[in-house]
Amino acid sequence: MKIKKYILFALVALLTASCHDNGNWDVVDPAVGMSSYGNQNLVATNPKTIAEVKALYASEIANGGLAQVTEYMQIQGIVVGNDEGGNIYQSIYIQDATGAISISISQSGLYGPFSVGQGVLIELKDLYIGGYGKQPQIGTYYENPKNGNVQVGRMSRYLWQQHYKLIDIAGLTPTPLAVTNMSQLNLDKDCCKLITLKGVEITAANGKNVFAPSDGSVTLTSNCANRDIKNMKNVVVRTSTYADFANTIMPTGKVDITGIASRYNDTWQILMRTEDDIQPAQ
Repeated sequence: MKIKKYILFALVALLTASCHDNGNWDVVDPAVGMSSYGNQNLVATNPKTIAEVKALYASEIANGGLAQVTEYMQIQGIVVGNDEGGNIYQSIYIQDATGAISISISQSGLYGPFSVGQGVLIELKDLYIGGYGKQPQIGTYYENPKNGNVQVGRMSRYLWQQHYKLIDIAGLTPTPLAVTNMSQLNLDKDCCKLITLKGVEITAANGKNVFAPSDGSVTLTSNCANRDIKNMKNVVVRTSTYADFANTIMPTGKVDITGIASRYNDTWQILMRTEDDIQPAQ
């Protein structure tokens, strides 16, 4: 019995070592309860800027298409947007010195490992790049079962683990770009960047109205309320009814609004990340 017991222990140790010796993974399958922190074996062998990648796939982004990346290439940047406040759903936004892009991941609690300011290296080979409403996205292949439309979808957490590595990036900080008018920005080049819209007023703010009510008092699109800004065209503050601050009363008077400058076609949609992203104007 003792001999069988020792053989069993040896087999378990051998299998455990084999699991950790896989060249594509650095962690145990999260299905067994272990945390995952990406692929430590990733190396920037063919680094690209975010602007270069967006240019390579400009047609797919502009036309709502998608294409699979077939060669090794990598981007790196810092996280400027995540799901901490519940207003950004199953995605993160990363930014480098040249631009920004969204990454679609079928996972919640992304703000844990991907806190604002965290550096990330991403291997793009085999992932898909395309656009939804002309907003650039990285993810996987998805076919809508209702209409057969093909678009970039959320990649599984298992696929994502193989394609990222947490890194430190010196000299790059999540400092929002100060904007007084959205005409200062370019819809293609500046989409997905972190900005602060300075000294503006929300049209519907009256001391009673909340950001995203679910009582039918506001027309919702995809469970989100779009709030206009006074004296500005083609820009809204977009808030999900699932956001932690959905039922927070919108402040009156001039405010500074920080958030991701997302887009849907030719309309800017400012995505606040948490309630702290709106403050009295400075």
